[in-house]
Amino acid sequence: MEEVLDLYHEPYDPELPLVCMDETSKQLVAETRTPLPMEPGRPRRLDYEYERNGVANLFMFCEPMTGLRWVNVTERRTRKDWAEQVRWLLDWIFPGKRIRLVCDNLNTHHKSSLYEAFDAKTANRLAKRIDLHFTPKHGSWLNIAEIELRALTGQCLDRRIATLKELRKQVTVRQHQRNKEVRAVDWRFTTKDARIKLKHLYPILQT
Repeated sequence: MEEVLDLYHEPYDPELPLVCMDETSKQLVAETRTPLPMEPGRPRRLDYEYERNGVANLFMFCEPMTGLRWVNVTERRTRKDWAEQVRWLLDWIFPGKRIRLVCDNLNTHHKSSLYEAFDAKTANRLAKRIDLHFTPKHGSWLNIAEIELRALTGQCLDRRIATLKELRKQVTVRQHQRNKEVRAVDWRFTTKDARIKLKHLYPILQT
């Protein structure tokens, strides 16, 4: 916890970017009947029946100090999918740079996933450019990317979306909109605060 909190309060370094990542799933749901449009005094009405079209996965990356975020929609969330996302992040968003990546401690979020997805030379090249910092168990609130996912949920994920194509379209529109607004994160909670407000998490030392 303290490791992540200290990272958030370090000065911005463009040569060593701090990136947060999180992921979530989205049930793809199609309408079985055409919704009734909004009318004066009546909201838009949906039939309670729907058709399931599978589940999509969303990878959220954000750079909290610059206010930029990137969302990629995939069909799965395997170790190889995570590795492909890391390669994309390093080679296209931060080419030539080493990054610090904050994420939760899922079994997919490890450098070993790179070796499952790529040849050893490629995996080693990528692994050398990423420093992983894990949030503790039950400490996902420490991940700023989770805040971004909540914002995205309120913008488009809380409604019925039928296909991967439509989901990607909706997500891309919101991503560009927030990046244009440069919505940076002003993180106030510090390690000092944690030692006071979360005192019960610390061991009691006998002197």
